[in-house]
Amino acid sequence: MKRNFKLVALTAATALTAGLLVAGASAKEVKIGVVLTYSGGAAHFGEQIGRGMDLYIKQHPEAFGGHTVKLIKRDSKRPGGDIAKNAVQELITREKVDLLTGFVFSPNAMASAPLATKGKVPMVIMNAGTAWIPSLSPYIARVSFTMWHSGYPMGKYAHDKLGCKTAAAGFTNYPPGKDSRNAFQTGLQEAGGKLVESIPMGGPRDVPDFTPFFQRVKDLKPDCFFVFVPAGNHAAAVFKTYSAVGLKAAGVRLIGPGDITQDTKLQGMGDGAVGMITMHHYAADYDNPENRAFVAAWKKAYGADTTPDFMAVQGWDGMAAIAHAIKAQNGDVTADGTINALKGWTYRSPRGSITIDPETRDIIMDANVHRVVKKGGRLMIEVIDTVPQVKDPCKALKIGKCAK
Repeated sequence: MKRNFKLVALTAATALTAGLLVAGASAKEVKIGVVLTYSGGAAHFGEQIGRGMDLYIKQHPEAFGGHTVKLIKRDSKRPGGDIAKNAVQELITREKVDLLTGFVFSPNAMASAPLATKGKVPMVIMNAGTAWIPSLSPYIARVSFTMWHSGYPMGKYAHDKLGCKTAAAGFTNYPPGKDSRNAFQTGLQEAGGKLVESIPMGGPRDVPDFTPFFQRVKDLKPDCFFVFVPAGNHAAAVFKTYSAVGLKAAGVRLIGPGDITQDTKLQGMGDGAVGMITMHHYAADYDNPENRAFVAAWKKAYGADTTPDFMAVQGWDGMAAIAHAIKAQNGDVTADGTINALKGWTYRSPRGSITIDPETRDIIMDANVHRVVKKGGRLMIEVIDTVPQVKDPCKALKIGKCAK
């Protein structure tokens, strides 16, 4: 009996060892080309997304189905598109990456899209928000947002809830800025309001002097001034100018997408930001189990004084989507296989429930109304209302290039 038992035990142990060897042999390394802004004035954008990606990998190694990922990083530097396009070309042809991701600025994603199509390499966009980007390639999916996710519902909310019967719009003059202005104007006009002025306010690379633009709005005296600028230094300058020109005292309410109340810049905006209303999909102050765990892990990994922002959570969610696609394909990543795996993918994110729309390959998520409040000596984001599970309105309404 003992001899037989030993034989059975040995056979079982051998089978287990063989199984582990087979599992190990089948594990694959997936090469991911990451194109982000790591240098220059927008380097903090790339840092936030990159940290979100790295933190997800560290926290959820099991999500990749036993496979590993190798991140091959390239610096897109600026939003012009040329550097990003060259980086993507090199990642596809020389590095032979299985998947592309990142893309802070829309022009960079736009310039790279044809290469993804030609090379049959899937792209998972973690920021670039111009609505019609996924239509540029059948191999693009987006886990971030479009400018219409916030701009369009904000137009309706501003009219119906904030009393903005008239409004002016100021925007950074590049594709996301124009998209944001168009989205807000469409929502406002559908609700019965009127856009009395539309003001291009410089480009995304350098922060302009906003004073003449804000003075122009003060002279017009609309009920509200909707502003879109890139998050970061542009947003900080908006609040300084708003206070300096005296728009608040003149009765002109400042509103916009949540880019202008970015978590990493919020504490430097001063008391003039208190009461500001924006529409957005994430703030570090969100009170749900997933976000509490995410923020705690972030602070443990990167320091108690650091704060994740919406770009950070997009990096986290992007890696969750990529992990799902890798696991669904058992490590054999293809463009068609990745897109098919992501269509309809649903995930409980720190921002709430998100889904990749199987029709548009874009994100479906809540649009939350944020109010800036001051508690315990610090500025915070308070959610005062929610528009649930918003599909990209630009595509739903088939407006302009979104009709394709």
